[in-house]
Amino acid sequence: MAEIAYIGGYTPGGTPGTEGTGPGITLMEPAGLTRVAETPAPSPSFLTAHPRLPVLYAVGEGEPGTVAVFARAADGTLTETDRRPSEGNTPCHLAVDPSGTLLSVANYGDGVVSVYPIDETGALAAPQVFPHREDSHAHQSVFGPDGVLYVSDLGTDEIRRYLVPGPGRAGARVTPHPGGPVRLAEGMGPRHMARVGERWYVAGELDGTVRAYDAGDDGWREVRAVPAGAAGAADGENHPSHLEASGDGRFVYVANRGPDTIAVFSVPGLERVAEVPCGGAWPRHFAVAGDRMYVANQRSAGVAVLPMRDGVPGDAAGVFAVGTPSCVLPLS
Repeated sequence: MAEIAYIGGYTPGGTPGTEGTGPGITLMEPAGLTRVAETPAPSPSFLTAHPRLPVLYAVGEGEPGTVAVFARAADGTLTETDRRPSEGNTPCHLAVDPSGTLLSVANYGDGVVSVYPIDETGALAAPQVFPHREDSHAHQSVFGPDGVLYVSDLGTDEIRRYLVPGPGRAGARVTPHPGGPVRLAEGMGPRHMARVGERWYVAGELDGTVRAYDAGDDGWREVRAVPAGAAGAADGENHPSHLEASGDGRFVYVANRGPDTIAVFSVPGLERVAEVPCGGAWPRHFAVAGDRMYVANQRSAGVAVLPMRDGVPGDAAGVFAVGTPSCVLPLS
């Protein structure tokens, strides 16, 4: 179980279509589902932490967008130390590379990807900015183990790729991959993805699928596509949101908005293992910590706690009330 968890979400007065009722960033103590502190911030819809330093980063999902840096005190409370433009519109995701020297921000509104150097204190420097096509909607950044930054683009049905300089190459620049982006199924709308071994798993927000791809030297090869949810929504619609692999690489979890479920698939073949209620409505994001899954249910104003047994979540055991949550970040 995590010792603390940060919850990001949408706040009042945000960009049309993303207005919310959240306070900013909420600090929760998971053991008792108690509220510890709140930090005001404009629509911090996604959060991530530095891998070594007591620093947290948050998007400000607006037009134009922002990215903020927070110092974490010993008790988990936050102090904002910097806020700067995200160089695009409505940023919805950000990620730090394993070395803690780069921060990538995906701007959904115009598809711009911004990559900020991080110094030894966790502060950000001037970014490199990578626009794409006119219909681009960057949705997630993932630093791969192969020295490549992967960015899912819902608008163009692509995985964009950028070469990342290795450790010890101070001042080296991120560059577009010479092989260009990877083309996925037309109309899929790739949203979130995860890698297990040499295989990538990608959630299609627009076609309601999960697809598996083998990544080789000559590109990606689709090996399987399955419906993300077997349970049906009242209107028949399903818009998968977050996808994540289990820590041991046995399962892939997918949140289904519409059916309001969490589906579990086995790795590597995407056989359906289970599908359980998410404990609320419109599961925007989830995170696994120990034997619990925390699900940010955006439309039912709460984070549900799903106990897990042998890697499979069960029915919700409790709900932490918070306005329009969109991201959960457990930390120990």
